[in-house]
Amino acid sequence: MLRTNVASGAKWESLIGYSRLTKVGPHIFVSGTAPSVEARSADAYEQTKSVLRMIERSLSQVGAAFGDVVRTRMFVTNIARDWGSIGKAHAEVFGMVRPVTSMVEVRRLIEDWMLVEIEVDAITAG
Repeated sequence: MLRTNVASGAKWESLIGYSRLTKVGPHIFVSGTAPSVEARSADAYEQTKSVLRMIERSLSQVGAAFGDVVRTRMFVTNIARDWGSIGKAHAEVFGMVRPVTSMVEVRRLIEDWMLVEIEVDAITAG
């Protein structure tokens, strides 16, 4: 089966040895995506929007879209404070798609200022 890897250019990809997205047949897996540096001082909502824009760009590189997403996983550093803001941004994108999802609190992400990281699984027609 054909395998396609997509890189985003993040410094961690070459340091750790991973791809932003891997597509095998109709199955697409987007690795944990954290907010862009431009979203550094933003709140959880803005960071989530930044993450979703990066995921959308990655999906589009293999001919997929948010409508193909079947699962999301959200990792947040303060679920009690930020679940509503993160959930709002998620619902703006996936409210009609309704993928299965998880939101899990983690102690921290790779940079202290990051509040959210999202993984996505999708399935396309081919």
